[in-house]
Amino acid sequence: MTTSSDPVGPVQQAEPPESQPAKASRLLSLDAYRGAIMLLMASSGLGLTQVARNFPESRFWNFLAEQADHAAWVGCHFWDLIQPAFMFMVGVALPWSVANRQARGSRYSQMFLHALWRSLVLVLLAVFLSSTGSRQTTWSFNNVLAQIGLGYPFLFLIAFTKPRIQWLIAAALLFGYWLLFALHPLPPPGLDWTSVGIKPDWPFLGGFEAHWEKNANFATRFDQWFLNLFPRETSYVFNPGGYQTLNFIPSLATMIFGLLAGGLMKSHLPLPQKVSRLAGFGFAGVVLGLVISWADLCPIVKRIWTPAWAIYSGGWVTLMLAGFVALIDWQGCKRWAFPCIVAGLNPITLYCLWQLTPGFVSGTFKTHLGRQIFEVLGSPYAPILQNLAVLAIFWLILLWMYRRKVFVRI
Repeated sequence: MTTSSDPVGPVQQAEPPESQPAKASRLLSLDAYRGAIMLLMASSGLGLTQVARNFPESRFWNFLAEQADHAAWVGCHFWDLIQPAFMFMVGVALPWSVANRQARGSRYSQMFLHALWRSLVLVLLAVFLSSTGSRQTTWSFNNVLAQIGLGYPFLFLIAFTKPRIQWLIAAALLFGYWLLFALHPLPPPGLDWTSVGIKPDWPFLGGFEAHWEKNANFATRFDQWFLNLFPRETSYVFNPGGYQTLNFIPSLATMIFGLLAGGLMKSHLPLPQKVSRLAGFGFAGVVLGLVISWADLCPIVKRIWTPAWAIYSGGWVTLMLAGFVALIDWQGCKRWAFPCIVAGLNPITLYCLWQLTPGFVSGTFKTHLGRQIFEVLGSPYAPILQNLAVLAIFWLILLWMYRRKVFVRI
């Protein structure tokens, strides 16, 4: 029997949560939270951005489309919280993972080697997925799996320190990363912005915040050196979305926040106190992130995981966890969470299905049921039905695995 709290691990046979002992049942909220995040990710925003194009004057559809997409640079949309929530849950799960391995007699050296193996597999899997459809290997490390893999060995080491030390390490990571950007030269006045993928109508950052400008910051400069060490068809100059390899450093702080939350959840405190503390830390994180941004010390930018973003998003994802724990573990409302739990027990499987097969699944629907199968409610709404149908197939595959007690972990 294996615990369901560990987000990545080898293919194993495990009992479903309902049949596990009472101690493990407390993890249902964690599986449900992880599953909800993964289902949102695999929904591809339900195609709301495509639907909104058919209703350019509708505030309702444009609001939904905005929240189902990433912020262009500064700011936060609901969709931006998916990746920090997933990385946060990696940290939350780690205390249980370590405790279970220790209970099975694993030595520290064995666990650390396993952490290194996980890291390597996650990074290589990310490279494989990023290379799909390419003529050669695409050496890119801003994929969420690569970001987790790059930070995971450090997270494992940090897990054996006291909470006070974990807080200090997270603060040092964020301050050090802030300093690297703050000391990096500002973009030169004569820079040809089109050479780094920036259009003339881009809302440029001004003043001190210009140190975090898209494709003209410290992390961009690092990637212009680092990524060109790998074989490429053409030299790397910029990432169209502004995402960078070094994001794993501040996102390690996000995983440490999860580690602290996991330690709190695993403690012997009464459940109401756990929920109230999670809510308090979450609220403090949201406020502190906003204050840092309002003081023009650092903008809230998810795409380069600025320190302000790490703190702000960390607050939101902690509040979300508090909500799941309160609803499922404290109030006992569990039935509604079953679809999320099924997804939460096989996150790697769902991620790979979403990365590799959505076009095949939707195309198969059209082949066998007609090219207009998704237009039964009208062509403007076809993207919603198409994404829902693909997500339903993914979930049914996970349900089949769940019923057979097969959980794919690294």
